[in-house]
Amino acid sequence: MTQDNPVRLRDVARAAGVSQGTASNVFNRPEIVREEVRERVHAAARELGYAGPSLTGRLLRAGKVNAVGVAAIEPLSYFFEDPWARHLMAQISEICDARGAGVALVSALNDERLAWNIQSALVDGFILLCVEGGERLVDITRQRQLPYVALAIGADDHSIPAIGVDNINGARLAAEHILGLGHRRIAILSTMLRGDHVGRADESLVRQAWYSTSRDRAFGYWQALTGAGIDIASVPIFGTREDMASTHAAMEQLFGGAETPTAILAMSDKIAMYAVDWLFRSGRVVPRDVSVVGFDGVPESALATPKLTTMAQPMHEIARLAVDAALGDKQVEGRRLLQTQLTVRESTAPPPK
Repeated sequence: MTQDNPVRLRDVARAAGVSQGTASNVFNRPEIVREEVRERVHAAARELGYAGPSLTGRLLRAGKVNAVGVAAIEPLSYFFEDPWARHLMAQISEICDARGAGVALVSALNDERLAWNIQSALVDGFILLCVEGGERLVDITRQRQLPYVALAIGADDHSIPAIGVDNINGARLAAEHILGLGHRRIAILSTMLRGDHVGRADESLVRQAWYSTSRDRAFGYWQALTGAGIDIASVPIFGTREDMASTHAAMEQLFGGAETPTAILAMSDKIAMYAVDWLFRSGRVVPRDVSVVGFDGVPESALATPKLTTMAQPMHEIARLAVDAALGDKQVEGRRLLQTQLTVRESTAPPPK
């Protein structure tokens, strides 16, 4: 047989002079087949080069493979390098281990391979990390007709089962914490606002941001600032790529003038830790000179120097709900928002006198 015409079970059955059902039993239930028949079928299989039934086909016919697919329109390295994604994957893995289920990582970075990667994944359902390109990823996953749930998606389509956090309320609480300490000179370091924007942003750009997480966290900060009588136009906001270069560049501008902020509201722990690094390099002490608040509650925030005050996401609960949905157990109906929790550590204090 050629690659285009692979050897099938029926070919082996015909060569051995038995029915296809008997040949199938030789491979799957050998104890019910006479030894001489088993030997004849195995001999025919060896002669034809038949390796045995497809495990994939067997699992698919059984209707359950006991595995979860986790997909994102990102390179596979994203699952290991991004602190939020790494923390989420640790929680998903822990829950799947407890249930004896597997986890498959699906990279959807390559547009040409996106549909194939989703369609060919041997899983019972999907957890979609929709940090970017979420609607396209959802559309292709829906075609697979397996259970799925989206995380961190900003689409207004409430037919998409989704789990997220209340970013507006969480950001408001972060800003209220800083205000409660007495800070009035405050700056915001943002996650991506638009695909082509890094640097100073005005209110109009923030309100038209492509990414709902960035937009909602800004709205939450603004709610608290406005409630404290602070004009949001006086609060600088800088978009970053959540990397060291863009965060340090923003900090250079923020601290390049005469009146500098005494507190930084960072939309992720990653940005917050880069900001603390810049402050340390510039000779400033956190929180004596500048307070910094992050967002997400990744494990690294508790190990930083100083330990980072942050809005912690309930990652174990997010992961549990997501695994339940992907394995076809308890489905998520519409959009489910969970609350973040203010975790006060060492990076915030009253402003300098």
